Parts: sequence; structure tokens; C-alpha cells
Amino acid sequence: MILIGIGANLPSMHGSPRETCEAALKELERRGVAIVRASRWYESAPVPVSDQPRFVNGVAEVATGFSPRALLALLHDIERAFGRVRGAPNAARTLDLDLLDYDGMVVSEPGGLELPHPRVAARAFVLLPLAEIAPEWRHPVSKMTVTQLIGGLQNGQEVRLLAPENT
Repeated sequence: MILIGIGANLPSMHGSPRETCEAALKELERRGVAIVRASRWYESAPVPVSDQPRFVNGVAEVATGFSPRALLALLHDIERAFGRVRGAPNAARTLDLDLLDYDGMVVSEPGGLELPHPRVAARAFVLLPLAEIAPEWRHPVSKMTVTQLIGGLQNGQEVRLLAPENT
């Protein structure tokens, strides 16, 4: 199971953050990454708390022949194509694509690939959509289920399901 986190809190050339996230899913498919399933969209407050706009977040399970390193490079390339400029950590962004898990691999390369994503277990805006599409998922290191991880989240992470848009 390969899982990607998707988020945005600034508009892009594709429109609102939600439209940007939806366009990112289409771009992944255009570039050879099949979307197996995707969660609904959630809205979350920035983490850590700041005065920047709220985020739109979701999680997708994908299928691809790309290696983990090549997939991460592709995600970064799509972010740049969507106008993301990497600056300060946790800054507002037009698009954020995170490789959350790649078939349960555990990898840590300084300044590079880290699997599972180092903050996957602590973020409600990742775990809630992840539980929606992959309730059987277990953290590759702790072996905790997504439900157990959700139960252990720190209070104060504001996340709400967004209503479907009429398309």
C-alpha cells in the first residue's frame, strides 16, 4: 500500500486550495501514478497553530512502478509545477504532497527519503482521511493501527470533513 498525503492552504493557478488538491490527483494520474482510492477532503487548522489560512487535506492510496525515491522526486516536481516555493518549515503553501508510506518500508536518508513519514502518527489531518480509505493500515514502526493512533492524538487539532462540492 502506497499512501500520499495531499494538502494546500493557498490558491494556485488551479483555483482554491480544494481545487488545487483535486488537480494534483489528476496530475499524478497524468504522470503515471494510478489513484486506487482517495479520501474525502478535510479542513484543518495549521500545525503548529498560526494565523495562516486553514488547510484542505486528504489522503490517496496509489499504485505505481516508481521506486520510493523516484515517487518522492515526482511529488516534489508536481509541487513546484503547482507553484510551491519551499521556504520556512510549516509555511503556507499552494500544494503539499507527502509520501506517507510505501508498502510498509522503513527508510531514513538524511535530507531525503524518510518512510514512514516522520509525522504521520501525530497529525489528525492525515490520520482521519487515512482511516477513511485504509482502516486496516498499521504504522510500519510502531505497528499501531490507524484507529489506535487517532485515539492517541493530542487534543486541539481542529479537523472537519468538508461538504461535497457540486461538480
